[in-house]
Amino acid sequence: MSGASSYRQAAPVLLGFFVMGMVDVVGVATNYARSDFGLRDSVANLLPLTVFMWFALLSVPTGLLMNRLGRRTTVLIGMGITFLALLIPLVAYRYTVLLIAFALIGIGNTLLQVALNPLLADVTPAARLTSALTLGQLIKAVASFLGPVIAAWAAVVLGSWKGMLPVFATVTAVAAGWLGMTGGGGSPADVVGAGDAAGQGTGYQETGRDAPATVMDCLRLLKDKKILALFFGVVAIVGLDVGLNTTLPRFLMQQLKLPLAQAGLGTSLYFIARTAGSFVGVLLLAKWTSARVFRVSALLAVGALALLPAQTVLWTVLLLIVLLGLAVANVFPILFAAALQRTPERANEISGLMIMGVSGGAVLMPVMGLIADHFGQAGALLFLLVTPLYLLGLASRISA
Repeated sequence: MSGASSYRQAAPVLLGFFVMGMVDVVGVATNYARSDFGLRDSVANLLPLTVFMWFALLSVPTGLLMNRLGRRTTVLIGMGITFLALLIPLVAYRYTVLLIAFALIGIGNTLLQVALNPLLADVTPAARLTSALTLGQLIKAVASFLGPVIAAWAAVVLGSWKGMLPVFATVTAVAAGWLGMTGGGGSPADVVGAGDAAGQGTGYQETGRDAPATVMDCLRLLKDKKILALFFGVVAIVGLDVGLNTTLPRFLMQQLKLPLAQAGLGTSLYFIARTAGSFVGVLLLAKWTSARVFRVSALLAVGALALLPAQTVLWTVLLLIVLLGLAVANVFPILFAAALQRTPERANEISGLMIMGVSGGAVLMPVMGLIADHFGQAGALLFLLVTPLYLLGLASRISA
């Protein structure tokens, strides 16, 4: 595959990571909905639950679906569902309607998360896979930190945070159109060897299993102790990320008495730091081993999160938020690349399993809501400390 052809194929796939990152709108939207509808923390946290439970339910079936439809077609379906979900709250704005819209966002994002990573692997040399996935996470992080900024702007200028939804819907439509015009057929059989085998054309070459697989075939992969450890690593890092995304604004409101519009920008600061961390990660992974980057990230996350709940001074809180963003940035792509490289011939199934771990966001959020109701946001953050501690323990399992 020529460099120019590889770039033409990778560019729309990378834009798909921006669409994927828009799932983090649920964090800021949850806080606005909590204020708009007067919800308790435990009730408000059902909104992100409706998003992330689909990662548990649909990730493995999506991995199997890719064996039939192909990764590119699966991504396009996910983008279509996401586009529809972003428009629903503009038609009717009620708590129950938000639950439906967030559920669709979760379904669409599950398809994107499962299919985009191996699709990017198809157009990336194996030696650059971790760096390419990290670049994808960098682009995803840009969408994540823009969400609270656009929501705050929409709330002030347009009178409602929902003004951000048409913006993201437009980006989704552009990304789907670009990817739809790039590449060949939809199924692996149609796509493998199309175009590029002849040195021309733009068909995506999809690698992986041709033999049919079942849900049980996928779950049996968890018998591999390293795959199982990496799976729970994904549960931990997504739980940490979603927990911070949702809880940081409430912590700033409770601990420092900031209004919601300003407190929501604390989430943007976190995502800005995460974006910067992804950029630094792309550079570091060219010089350091994945294991070293992972270990430093885990140590930084444990230290920053352990100190955060006791802080009452704004600048120290903001500094620790930045450190947390830097720490979280590169963990997921390292875990994902390690899993794909463990059994590359089962890439679709492995991808489904790893993204099933994204349901960690759903597992932890109700517990954090209950803790926050009784012990405040600082207590919820202390509970979240279990996630980077697990990652620190996992560091020795990440191969160089």
